Amino acid sequence: MHHSRIPCLRAAYIVGSLIGKTPLSSISPKKTWEGTVGGIILSVAVMSVVGWYANAEWHHYLFISLIAAITGTFGDLFESKLKRMAGVKDSGTFMPGHGGFLDRFDSLLFAIPFVWLYAILFM
Repeated sequence: MHHSRIPCLRAAYIVGSLIGKTPLSSISPKKTWEGTVGGIILSVAVMSVVGWYANAEWHHYLFISLIAAITGTFGDLFESKLKRMAGVKDSGTFMPGHGGFLDRFDSLLFAIPFVWLYAILFM
């Protein structure tokens, strides 16, 4: 299993590996609800603390991490679905063992537009 780019999804992998039991989706059977929720909670908590200690408007850190965590998960599942529909394990051979080049950015492709929208509307 590859490790994702968005820190939330790395945290989700760790939490899911430790306590994950309930599959999140048939698209990606190794992902669990426990890991997904744990990753989101850890991401939001860590970024809120970072915002607080940076003397910034910490609520922006909270919302941006929440948006990135949720939309990043959808991006990862979407790319997995595309690979299943194409009948391939990896999205390319440029980075062997990493799921392919697109696997390095699938989460960001969904997260960036929503974080940008939040920044434009609320910051």
